[in-house]
Amino acid sequence: MVIQQPSNQIKLTNVSLVRLKKGKKRFEIACYKNKVLEWRQGIETDLDNVLQIPSVFLNVSKGQTAPHAELAKAFGEKTTTDAIILEILRKGELQVGEKERTAQLERVHSEVVGIVASKLVDPRTKRVYTTGMIDKALDMLSAQAHTAPADKDKAAPAAAPAAEGTTTPPITTEETTTTTADAAEPTPAAEQQQEPTAATPVTKPAKQYTWTGVVATKSAKSQALDAMKALIAHQPIPVARARMKLRITCSTAVLKQPVKTPKAPHGHGHGQAEDGEQHQEQKPHGSVKDKILSYFEAVEHQDVVGSEWEVTGFAEPGAFKGLSDFIGGETKGQGRLEVLDMAVTHEDD
Repeated sequence: MVIQQPSNQIKLTNVSLVRLKKGKKRFEIACYKNKVLEWRQGIETDLDNVLQIPSVFLNVSKGQTAPHAELAKAFGEKTTTDAIILEILRKGELQVGEKERTAQLERVHSEVVGIVASKLVDPRTKRVYTTGMIDKALDMLSAQAHTAPADKDKAAPAAAPAAEGTTTPPITTEETTTTTADAAEPTPAAEQQQEPTAATPVTKPAKQYTWTGVVATKSAKSQALDAMKALIAHQPIPVARARMKLRITCSTAVLKQPVKTPKAPHGHGHGQAEDGEQHQEQKPHGSVKDKILSYFEAVEHQDVVGSEWEVTGFAEPGAFKGLSDFIGGETKGQGRLEVLDMAVTHEDD
């Protein structure tokens, strides 16, 4: 048992702790606030500006330093104290204070709002929203997400007394006999419903996008994408993704070629008539030029220069992948797709 006296007790306050569990023991080091992240990012290189004291602790709050035997057992006998501190700094879990955590969340929140404001526009005027309006819209979604579970909890107890107050009408003998017979002999339609076939497609429920606020464990870009999906799904204010400005150049020899749809897979139990119908459906439809123009919402300019066709227009961000795959597969290296602007907006003067 360690006797804690003023001579052998070290108390540190106002610190950021970095903890690492190794060899069934947890080791801690005491660092200055905001310096650990700067050291990990390469901004700060001097360990004297990072560590409050160059020692390894079992418990910083109690001032219990780690014995040499425990360090040798966990990290190895030949590992020096400086090497142990560096390993804890690199791999350890950073414990931050409330003020530092709040400041970090505010930075992430500001970054998320800035990204969302630059990617969403008013669908009618195509103008961007201010960060303040986006912030208020996200607050509305967050409030709705937090009040929805409370409304469900209130609705559940209210439904119970209503169920108790309901009474079932009396059933006559004839009705009972008919019901029992129907239950014993299910109809062919009911049998088909009970035995779903492999050909019947199973529809998945649509995903509900919600927004509950920023967190410090995810990147700002991924959270901004979630926020945009929630804003577009719930529309607290009229919003839409800003269109991309694209330019496509393609050889004129490819433009008039027909577009062939890929053959759909079919099962082994179909007859020849069904196979014939499937082969008839795989006829070419439309040309490569028509298919490319179908991806654009608006065409700004198109022209033929020599043996190359060039078109510039605006498309939804969701259509970019399909357009890129189509050009890569159908033009056989004779087409090129360029992004001129990731988000076209009309800003107020």
